[in-house]
Amino acid sequence: MQDNAPLELLVPEPAHRPGCTSDFGSLVVPPAGSVRRPETDAPADGMTDLAYGLIRVLDEQGHAVGPWAPEVDAPFLERALRMMMTTRAYDERMFRAQRQGKTSFYMKCTGEEAVAVGQALALDPADMLFPTYRQQGLLVARDWPLTDMMCQVYSNSGDRLKGRQMPVFYSSKEAGFFSISGNLGTQYSQAVGWAMASAIKGDTRIAAAWIGEGATAEGDFHHALTFASVYQAPVILNVVNNQWAISSFHGIAGGERTTFAARGLGYGIPSLRVDGNDLLAVTAATRWAAARARANRGPTLIELFTYRAAAHSTSDDPAKYRAEGGDPGWPLGDPIDRLRQHLIVRGDWSDARHEAMAEEVADAVRAAGREAEALGTLDKGPFHSAATMFDDVYKDMPWHLRRQRQEMGV
Repeated sequence: MQDNAPLELLVPEPAHRPGCTSDFGSLVVPPAGSVRRPETDAPADGMTDLAYGLIRVLDEQGHAVGPWAPEVDAPFLERALRMMMTTRAYDERMFRAQRQGKTSFYMKCTGEEAVAVGQALALDPADMLFPTYRQQGLLVARDWPLTDMMCQVYSNSGDRLKGRQMPVFYSSKEAGFFSISGNLGTQYSQAVGWAMASAIKGDTRIAAAWIGEGATAEGDFHHALTFASVYQAPVILNVVNNQWAISSFHGIAGGERTTFAARGLGYGIPSLRVDGNDLLAVTAATRWAAARARANRGPTLIELFTYRAAAHSTSDDPAKYRAEGGDPGWPLGDPIDRLRQHLIVRGDWSDARHEAMAEEVADAVRAAGREAEALGTLDKGPFHSAATMFDDVYKDMPWHLRRQRQEMGV
């Protein structure tokens, strides 16, 4: 034993740290249209290449190519573009509001808009969504009022949640948008449970859940995959791999060893790895997974390969741990620019129409902002009465809470 070399522990390190220049040259990006599209009843053990490849539809010129190119018309694409642009404009306004002290916290999804918008438009409006805090585009795509979302961020008198949730932790039963949790992995367990209940009741609705790649290292991820696989739950399990989990790069969660999509194969779950900045690829993969779930063929795991262009949150400084410049040279581009280019190539769009839409979106966000701020902001109020702490906890308020409320004189 004395002749054995000492053991060493490997701690993964990102390729670039502050002081370096971003370089994505090592990423392998297959040509658009090169990945096959199996039938929706294909078994997981025959889909290894799809978990390690990258489903892409839009090529460098903006053409939709290959077997995954979905059948979509111009109105669908224009709506998707508007929803992505609205999401980005909303983000920008709320980010400025946080910097102005009108709210305590905000999280942007810059560069990831195609994930939420593309998937929302591919699902049925009645399907249940279990999102994280970077899927605000789901609510936008489901036409949920921007004013309501802003009121939640401000925790003002118009906040339906009465200031009880952190800013950006939206919740809407009417929109099928499950309450956001800061512990992201829990969304998977709850989505699988909801999907199992839907199947038990003979319902027709499926569930979809989102977590970041960092949360795949949590126990909830594995518990959920076990139950989803065993009981063939009608659920789509999305891993948004934006390369960073707060300040930890994807290698800490195992992203250097294999793809996150490949983790589903070990559970017997068909798994797809998708270009998350390609709205058409996102839409096509989600439609495929939804068709599979509705046909009682069980769950699908989708890794959406993208990049977190902005900071993790307004409390984060990525300059402390990322290379200078953040994301120059990211090979998958910007999702809004790519869809815009595709529409122009189709002959359904123009720069002038794009500029007009940008102005319309900006006007709509400004109007919603004025309406929300008229109901208060975190720095100025007004707020809900403290007496509301007794509301919405029990269906029938127990005697001791009634007494406490009376003692408060409310």
